[in-house]
Amino acid sequence: MTATCVILDIGGVLEITPETGWVQRWEERLELPLGTVTERMHDVWRAGSVGSISEREVHEQVALRLGLDSSQGEAFMADLWTEYLGTPNEDLIDYVRGLQGRCRLGILSNSFVGARERETTLYHFDELVEQIVYSHEIGIEKPDLRAFEAVCSSLNVRREDCLFIDDVAVNVEAAQTAGMQAHLFEDNARTITRIEAHLAAGPLVPGRVPIA
Repeated sequence: MTATCVILDIGGVLEITPETGWVQRWEERLELPLGTVTERMHDVWRAGSVGSISEREVHEQVALRLGLDSSQGEAFMADLWTEYLGTPNEDLIDYVRGLQGRCRLGILSNSFVGARERETTLYHFDELVEQIVYSHEIGIEKPDLRAFEAVCSSLNVRREDCLFIDDVAVNVEAAQTAGMQAHLFEDNARTITRIEAHLAAGPLVPGRVPIA
């Protein structure tokens, strides 16, 4: 299908997600050396990001590896999700909502098992765009080129007609390698300007060079 398309990342783009220091606070509370949580949980976080572990198993491993009781485990995971979900980037979300009907819309997110349910409840991203592709559901994370192929396939659009927005430079570069147009998110104003330019240009005509 020939159609102009905009695909966005979630964390750092549609969600504002500054570091909250929750990991360091837990290490202090548990009297663990700095970096212990990351060291002990690294493979679990990785498994959760590609969906090779269930949310229940994540909770079990958190309790086992950090020596937490049930209430501590729940509090630990609540802190994780507080930072993960951040707060909505309301201005950008409102702008994207206004794009409905002007172009195809999608989301491609490196995620964690349980993210779809929470983000749907809090932010209703399922009502904002047509397709959401989460890494924990497809088993592939950006910057793997297959992630970009997956989201374009889910929307049935040509990669060259898609503008991908992400706050991580390596993901932007990977999207370009995959044949998409891409923009590094730094602020709402520049991102909106770039999207408007993309929409004004329309679907890419063979032989025409896309906007940088």
